[in-house]
Amino acid sequence: MSDGAPILRAVRGAITVPEDTPEAIREGTTELLREMLHRNALAPGDLVSILFTTTEDLVSEFPAVAARHIGLGAVPLICAREIPVPGSMARCVRALAHCYAPEGRPIRHAYLRDARQLRMDLPE
Repeated sequence: MSDGAPILRAVRGAITVPEDTPEAIREGTTELLREMLHRNALAPGDLVSILFTTTEDLVSEFPAVAARHIGLGAVPLICAREIPVPGSMARCVRALAHCYAPEGRPIRHAYLRDARQLRMDLPE
């Protein structure tokens, strides 16, 4: 085990939204990001970058807008389209946040709402 010095880590998360509206995407993304930060005791200054993907049925807003609205405007953010695999989950926003966190601290990923089904192997 290390001395707990911060190293580059990654935190994953996903959330489903009820509809394709700017408000639903912003609210869902905000909930997801807050939960990812809370579960991992991360501050905005710990973040290196965040990659967002959305399913092809979410087109009314960029998830990065929500990140900027909650104070993450200095963090490099990018949005992309999720691969449209037949039968995959609908209306889903996914995030991959690169951050500095202590090496010995377990990473707690956040899969919320119906997106919980994507990673049933992880503790809540």
